[in-house]
Parts: sequence; C-alpha cells; structure tokens
Amino acid sequence: MSKVVGRWRIKWMEMWDQDFVDLVEPGYFQFDEDGLGFFVFGAVEGQIDYRIPDDGGRVEFSWSGNDDSREKSGRGWFQFLSSRSAKGEFFIHCGDESAVEIEHQT
Repeated sequence: MSKVVGRWRIKWMEMWDQDFVDLVEPGYFQFDEDGLGFFVFGAVEGQIDYRIPDDGGRVEFSWSGNDDSREKSGRGWFQFLSSRSAKGEFFIHCGDESAVEIEHQT
C-alpha cells in the first residue's frame, strides 16, 4: 500500500486541458494509508475508496463527490509505471471519462 500513499499531481488528462484541471487549485489525487483519499480537478472533487490488487501494480477506486455543485460518483484506476508516475482512467458515472497521468509529489 505504501506505493500509492501520498499526493499525486495530475500532469495530463485526455478530456480536459491543464488550465481546467488546475482551475481551483493544482489538480491532484490524495491516497491515505487507511484506503481512503480525495481528489480535486477543475470543478470536480470527491472522496476516494481504494483497493490495491494482490500484484500491487495498480490501484482501483470508487469515488463520490460533486461536479460544479452537482452530486456525482464514479470509479477509476491507475497503473504504476514507476514509484513516481502512474497512468490510468477516470470515469464519471453516466458521464465523461478520461485517460489520466499523475506524478507522485515529494
């Protein structure tokens, strides 16, 4: 679990440009030691409930939160490329989806 714990800066999203990702604050995913976390990008924010499969090479999560004050939920995953970078997919239930690249913050 220690591989994922910490704050991960959103470096790129397929669906949204970086100006939108960083609209309110620099976009990020935060994974805490207790299997929970939080994310913010653009006008979207949410709480994360995550799991790491047995191989430890990826993290899968569900989330609930809001998009511009409208209640939303979804899911996603990240595949670790190294201890500092990962790429994956982010899904809004019955809505948008995007490829995502993140980088671990020190």
